[in-house]
Amino acid sequence: MTSQHIDLLDFSELPAPVYFRYADFDAHRFASAHRHPWGTLEYSAHGVLHMEIGGSRFMSPPQYAVWVPPETEHSFYSNQPINYRAVCLAPIICRDLPSQACTLAISDILKAILKDFAARDVKIPERDADQRLAQVLVDQLQQAPVHQRYLPYASSAGLLGILEALQNDPGDNRPLADWASRIHVSERTLARQFVRELGMSFGEWRQRLRFLTAIEALDSHRSVQDVAFDLGYSTGSAFIAMFQRQAGCTPEQYRRSHLESRKV
Repeated sequence: MTSQHIDLLDFSELPAPVYFRYADFDAHRFASAHRHPWGTLEYSAHGVLHMEIGGSRFMSPPQYAVWVPPETEHSFYSNQPINYRAVCLAPIICRDLPSQACTLAISDILKAILKDFAARDVKIPERDADQRLAQVLVDQLQQAPVHQRYLPYASSAGLLGILEALQNDPGDNRPLADWASRIHVSERTLARQFVRELGMSFGEWRQRLRFLTAIEALDSHRSVQDVAFDLGYSTGSAFIAMFQRQAGCTPEQYRRSHLESRKV
């Protein structure tokens, strides 16, 4: 399928200190590398956000958003349809936000404000009530827990090869010991390498990969059971439990809410 370019904002400076953008992007949409003088919170209410920022890959599920500071080059691609939300912030507001691109954990309050503004198509908060909500949103962003990346990538060749193999087959259930023998190190050495380079264990990284893969797979008509088996789970209930821990809802609930949001 041919990729289609996404139109970028066509102004040189923001029309308001806080400016919102909403769009439902189909699969295979992209924005080529660009930069602008304002900062942007990039968020997908449904679907996985894929970005490249300063040479690093960012993949973010709906519980997180990607923060892009002012004048930072970034690009975007949608593997599957997503409900895209962006909060553009004037440089003066960005002073109290991270100076490097990162992933931010999104609070329920922030998600609710974005959902409300998107439903009413509020691009510039003009009413007093909306201006107060926009200030609450900025306050929430400034307090949001910072993560380097939801699914980080390695710099060393051996570990990167393992991550790429898992990404090609997220259902691969081989234990850590098998992967260690593949790159000729001990299981303990590889376990330490995961924590040192990625900030998390092998099991945590693989579970996050499976969760991101599940979000995209649920956009198809395949059954939850089929998705579970493809991701290496021996039972549908084990997959549902993992998904609910990550998303706060079951796969079917997530699928229904996605379909309903795309009807709006």
